[in-house]
Amino acid sequence: MLSGAVVPYLGPGVLRGVTSKGDGKPMPADSESLILAMNNGTPMAPKLMYEFPRAAMNLEQKKGRKFIERFLTTTYGDTQWSDSSFHQWLADAQLPYIIDINRDTQLQQCYAGRPHTLVVGLARIAGTDYRFKLYENRGGQYTEVTLDQVDASLPVLFKPMGTPLPEPNFIASDADYVDYITELMGGFAIPAFLKEHRLGKQYVFLGMRMLRDTERMVLSDVIWGAGNPAGWVLLPEPTDKEKRFCAKKGLEIVEADFSDLLQARQAA
Repeated sequence: MLSGAVVPYLGPGVLRGVTSKGDGKPMPADSESLILAMNNGTPMAPKLMYEFPRAAMNLEQKKGRKFIERFLTTTYGDTQWSDSSFHQWLADAQLPYIIDINRDTQLQQCYAGRPHTLVVGLARIAGTDYRFKLYENRGGQYTEVTLDQVDASLPVLFKPMGTPLPEPNFIASDADYVDYITELMGGFAIPAFLKEHRLGKQYVFLGMRMLRDTERMVLSDVIWGAGNPAGWVLLPEPTDKEKRFCAKKGLEIVEADFSDLLQARQAA
């Protein structure tokens, strides 16, 4: 990973252990915990509990898109969370490219003192063909930049599902995902410099199950042009469905947890 040939791809499991500084509650990151947090702790209908985008679409139709944006901004932007040693370890490794499908700011905070480029996914935005925004961080402050202003020498944090910083933008509901995945397939959701940079790369998937259709569709397009094998998935007790998907995508399963990687690195 240190050379950049292998790219970390972070799923919700890497946020395990991050808790609110106010009440000690764990950060909602996976699909079920996000749905419960969004619905005041009350489970929704089984078909909606299956996947966060479904539940978000249901509440967006009832309460409006602003409700979803406020919930995610409050959860990830306004709440004070404990620091993640895993994210700090990744930042200390000074990796050139990281993909993080979570909507929190842990990684950005760890990179705050280091110049970097931030790529944030967008959906259902008028006035542009692109489904991303680009920011450059120097001196701890983000400045929006255009494609021709990107400094290719800087490390890249790619947050396809959004973040509250430096401004709230999120991919959340079914409608968001339909638009974003369509533009991913069309080539308008990844900036040109990343399309070139990703060719031949391999990936290590950390804290991510391979069960949710939306997440699998996003990763399929994000890692397009990967090497052979495409990478590795740290996946304890994989299901048959996960095994079939990984085999199809050229991903080798390692039956271990993401925390095992951190422990091995610390021991070394």
